[in-house]
Amino acid sequence: MSKKILNGNVIRDQNDKTIVVLVKRKYSHPFFGKVITSSKKYHVHDEKNKFKIGDSVKIIESKPISKMKRWELLNK
Repeated sequence: MSKKILNGNVIRDQNDKTIVVLVKRKYSHPFFGKVITSSKKYHVHDEKNKFKIGDSVKIIESKPISKMKRWELLNK
């Protein structure tokens, strides 16, 4: 099975080697047909502390790195 790849923006970079990425997605409601925006935060492994708040990043699923981190950066 292939790994998921998501696009998002960095909203927090305070922790060492970790960033929090907000991923927004739009989809059409099955019955009403209205466009709904949902968002989710992901804790992402950033080995070199390279990315700062506001940066746009691509993330990919990975093996568990810690209790919360199951994603790593794709564009390094």
